[in-house]
Amino acid sequence: MDIKQYMSQLGRQARQASRAVAAADSGVKNRALLAMAAAVDAHRDAILAANAKDLAAGEANGLDAALMDRLALDAKGIDGIIEALGQVAALADPVGAISDMNYRPSGIQVGKMRVPLGVIGIIYESRPNVTLEAASLCLKSGNAAILRGGSEAIHSNQALALCIREGLKAAGLPETAVQVLETTDRAAVGELITMPEFVDVVVPRGGKGLIERIARDATVTVIKHLDGICHVYIDDAADADKAFAIALNAKTHRYGTCNTMETLLIAESRAEELLPRIADAMIEKGVELRGCPRTRQILMGATDATDEDWASEYLAPILSIRVVAGLEQAMDHIAQYSSGHTESIVTENYTSGRRFLREVDSSSVMINASTRFADGFEYGLGAEIGISTDKIHARGPVGLEGLTSQKYIVLGDGHIRV
Repeated sequence: MDIKQYMSQLGRQARQASRAVAAADSGVKNRALLAMAAAVDAHRDAILAANAKDLAAGEANGLDAALMDRLALDAKGIDGIIEALGQVAALADPVGAISDMNYRPSGIQVGKMRVPLGVIGIIYESRPNVTLEAASLCLKSGNAAILRGGSEAIHSNQALALCIREGLKAAGLPETAVQVLETTDRAAVGELITMPEFVDVVVPRGGKGLIERIARDATVTVIKHLDGICHVYIDDAADADKAFAIALNAKTHRYGTCNTMETLLIAESRAEELLPRIADAMIEKGVELRGCPRTRQILMGATDATDEDWASEYLAPILSIRVVAGLEQAMDHIAQYSSGHTESIVTENYTSGRRFLREVDSSSVMINASTRFADGFEYGLGAEIGISTDKIHARGPVGLEGLTSQKYIVLGDGHIRV
């Protein structure tokens, strides 16, 4: 297969299909999504058989348990895909929404209209459910999509791609509106991220190495976050029970997510009072504690934290703890080490909370809430394609609205400029 020619063909088809998808009304897009769900239901056995092939190949290739778990689909997983498609169909369609209309002194009326981005390329890990998740979000937001799943899930993704095509066809949309790559050749990724004539935006989902490579090499816009080094700061004026509950949940609710707390900052005035209780609960759940010299004076079981720890996304039961003088030093630490994902302050002091919200420069900033809330579902977006720590266009959880932009619209009645 000539990869360059193959990708160019996919890009050309996607660009052409994007016009039809952008023009489609909500009813047509919803019919496509529900038809996809029906196709997934009808082809359950074929999807599970394809997934069994991927699992057998994964086992033969020595994939670790975590990767095998992400790769696996079962009846419950199929039900989840069907339910998610229905949920996206039920979401409000952002395309065509008009806002900020106002009359200018000249008599013209100026406003903004929300429009699709065009063609979105999505590169993601070996989780077959992401194929339908990505397809549904792109379609509902009026975009065409080119999807490149992990090579380990090639058979599962092709079985799901058939369901996507059936859904698009049933609604009268081009089958090329969502295309799933049929090759595992990594050169296809290089082509996908360097076709600005066909692809408007790329969204990489995967390990830091993959995302860094794409951000470095892409010639199209990339919506991304490299890692999630999230902080919780327990302030001088924190409520003790809130501090305990938030710290424990932010770290131990799930370890392998980008919104999990990796560093706990605590004001010196509260450290001796609160750290032992928090540490005991963390240790009981199997969390390894690493701390600054002051932390280790209070917690004898903590090991020494290094600069590397402050800059690490563990995605594991490990927590770094630093005792700080107060809010100022906490924000200095966050400014130096944060990845710009999510930070939370625990405080009953209104002024400190407001200052933290205003001055901490991350995509999500919270008061008295666990960092684990930082995702599209919890924010009421219905679903998300990922989280962006970039500052232009989309920032934070990227849902349907994040997959659109706005253009200016002008209404006149024969107006001319004088």
